[in-house]
Amino acid sequence: MASIAAGTCSSSVLFGNRGEVGGNGAASVQYNGVIRPVENIQMTKVGVKPSGLLSTSAPKSRKIGAMLSPTVSAPKRETDPKKRVVITGMGLVSVFGCDVDIFYNRLLEGESGISVIDRFDASNFSVRFAGQIREFSSKGYIDGKNDRRLDDCWRYCLVAGKKALEDGNLGSQVLEKMDKTRIGVLVGTGMGGLTVFSDGVQALIQKGYKKITPFFIPYSITNMGAALLAIDTGLMGPNYSISTACATANYCFYSAANHIRRGEADIMVAGGTEAAVMPTGVGGFIACRALSQRNEDPKKASRPWDKDRDGFVMGEGSGVLIMESLEHAMKRGANIIAEYLGGAVTCDAHHMTDPRSDGLGVSTCIAQSLQDAGVSPEEGPTFDWQVNYINAHATSTLAGDLAEVNAIKKVFKDTSEIKMNGTKSMIGHGLGAAGGLEAIATIKAINTGWLHPTINQDNLEPDVTIDTVPNVKKQHEVNVGKCSVLFQFSPFPSAARHIIMFVIPQFFMLIFHCCLTNSISLFIAAISNSFGFGGHNSVVVFAPFTP
Repeated sequence: MASIAAGTCSSSVLFGNRGEVGGNGAASVQYNGVIRPVENIQMTKVGVKPSGLLSTSAPKSRKIGAMLSPTVSAPKRETDPKKRVVITGMGLVSVFGCDVDIFYNRLLEGESGISVIDRFDASNFSVRFAGQIREFSSKGYIDGKNDRRLDDCWRYCLVAGKKALEDGNLGSQVLEKMDKTRIGVLVGTGMGGLTVFSDGVQALIQKGYKKITPFFIPYSITNMGAALLAIDTGLMGPNYSISTACATANYCFYSAANHIRRGEADIMVAGGTEAAVMPTGVGGFIACRALSQRNEDPKKASRPWDKDRDGFVMGEGSGVLIMESLEHAMKRGANIIAEYLGGAVTCDAHHMTDPRSDGLGVSTCIAQSLQDAGVSPEEGPTFDWQVNYINAHATSTLAGDLAEVNAIKKVFKDTSEIKMNGTKSMIGHGLGAAGGLEAIATIKAINTGWLHPTINQDNLEPDVTIDTVPNVKKQHEVNVGKCSVLFQFSPFPSAARHIIMFVIPQFFMLIFHCCLTNSISLFIAAISNSFGFGGHNSVVVFAPFTP
């Protein structure tokens, strides 16, 4: 597996019988880092040595060998700018506030947002802590009258969605000049307006049906977040919600991207929202025996992959991305934050709440997402993208954590260069919002080159051999690095056809890049996993944007 922090090294092309050649006459290419197609490589100045060796001068570093063969096909990455999907805005509501940079900085510091619940009297509950949001304000985003009526689930959605639009330079004045029928909203939730629903049931029982608010149904149903955001902004494109429990947000990203790829929308506002830290929500998950009961030390309760984990910690919030076709983003001069390469969704078809111990549903989902993204799970005889960062689902449950690791190991045969972390160790499990918040954390890792830690890693499970970034952040560049390229041409007649048809065109393309540029660029992909009750699996793949 390629390293996420690529180094700098030399590049050379050998002619005639000077290099080793396989029996099939294939050219070999050596990289420090990720294997990339030749047409995407930018080379430094070329010098000619007396030996006939073309080379660039730079410090040497570790090389990874690969065979270049026209008979072996790699997953194909989308190249059509109408179908390439980029991220042009991000917005969130979290236990760390509503600013994306502050959110990620506090994650990098390893700060826990878990605390004792004070929103309601939880003193008689067996679990009395959560990732509860405090001091939330919707001022400037929701008018006062509606703000008082709305369930927190929709308040979080509206604020996160509008902040994402602002971040993408899609404010009201800009939107007025755009074709709003080409802009859709797809924000899902696992639980919906749970407080409004609970209050309505209580009114029915205590006072009769005539005391049920007329907003009971509209503000309870799960599609209302996407609907309200569209109503407020006038966005008339594809609009609905998806509810696949804790996999919801990733399902929304996957579906939103496909709307763009099919030409049904230019922009999709996509993500997840949740507000279940209330009596019915907490009580329900206690009944499922899913929650940690570490009441004596809440900040230590969420501890993915640690031997002493005893369940997940509830969280809440909203995470929303602006997903846009590359063509549309370029035309309007948008700031492109990252690229969505692909994704996949599958089902365990096993149990309502327990994952498959063999991780088959998850491993299938990861493999399919990589295929959709044009990314290879390991180094091989092709030029391709590589994954070396995973934002894991990692809920801190006994069965789930190890099932996910088993699935990752099935797909990635060599995990020595992979790093994975668990955002939930600090903010708890945001349920339907989890994938949205973790997608933002993944993209910030790509942008900053820093991975936040997985905190509370005191006694790691022995089967977890992947680097979990324990307790302290790590610099781990998920962006451009340097590599070396070494072409070795076969001198034998049996390879002549291969050289004429494949190697020589690649070589001249390489020389063309040498003349135009002064560096070699290579790129890394990251995946974000989300899995939900019912066996719903979802994986999305992000990468640095490259034209």
